[in-house]
Amino acid sequence: MAKPVLLVTRKLPDGVEARLAGLFDARLNTTDEAWFRSGAEIARRATEIGAAGVLCAAGDPMNAETIAALPASVKIVTTFSVGVDHVALEACKARGIAVTHTPEVLSFATAECAFTLMLMAARRAGEGERMVRAGKWDGWAPTQLMGVTLQGKKLGVLGFGRIGRQLADMARGMQMEIHYHDVQRLPPELEKGATFHPTEDAFLGAIDVLSMHVPGGEGTRKWLNATRLAKMKKGALVVNTGRGPSVDDEALVAALASGHIRAAGLDVYDGEPKVHPGYFALENVALLPHLGSATLETRDAMGARCIENLEALLLKGQNPPHRAA
Repeated sequence: MAKPVLLVTRKLPDGVEARLAGLFDARLNTTDEAWFRSGAEIARRATEIGAAGVLCAAGDPMNAETIAALPASVKIVTTFSVGVDHVALEACKARGIAVTHTPEVLSFATAECAFTLMLMAARRAGEGERMVRAGKWDGWAPTQLMGVTLQGKKLGVLGFGRIGRQLADMARGMQMEIHYHDVQRLPPELEKGATFHPTEDAFLGAIDVLSMHVPGGEGTRKWLNATRLAKMKKGALVVNTGRGPSVDDEALVAALASGHIRAAGLDVYDGEPKVHPGYFALENVALLPHLGSATLETRDAMGARCIENLEALLLKGQNPPHRAA
């Protein structure tokens, strides 16, 4: 019996690709060619091969136009990500296409990345690393690159989901005080003593470090704007490993330049891979290239989640276990 044809838009870890090739007639993008940036090209390739499924990734333009252009043979779109804001869920639902994602396996790695950026921002690690590489370090000095400690600081977690709670667990080891703001209060066993703030104003005014973990979409677009930044303490830190569009770049650049925000650490960007040029002129911002889940262990686990979903629907005729829509 012929294997279901699968279009894979991105280069994936070798072990994941080997498993896909064993289970499916997998058409792989082994060199990560940039055709995945075009929704029309994704749809054309899926039509050309009669794909039963499309394995895409974060940032692929799986919008309504792309979904409408997919062939009738496509039964599932599985994304190599936990976020699904790049997939037109309603368009898929209208066509009876299942959408699956990779929850629960990348929380710790993304929290690690947020914690890394917190330390980089607080301790001016990016500045120091650039100084050494440029040959401008003249040796230790009592007042050189003095940052601030995280010990005893109030960490504000915006979005107290799996990633936010993992970060809170790490921060407790640094003797930080945990505060959070979310759409509703969590039960005590999940809060673990964290302070819930039902209003944005009380939350922003209380914290020393803001770590953002909100989902994408118009509801969170440019959430961190000039008005909210002004409500934060002078000298606070900002970290974003959630969604790039949730930050108003112009406002954050201005707050960093003025010193109202001491420093920031960013792993995601509005319109990435483009980065707002204002950040490049600032020393007090650490910039990472979307490394949130980039560990060998996590990316393999994400691949396994995709395979579980594809195997369930295309090979066993079952409902996928990690369905987003």
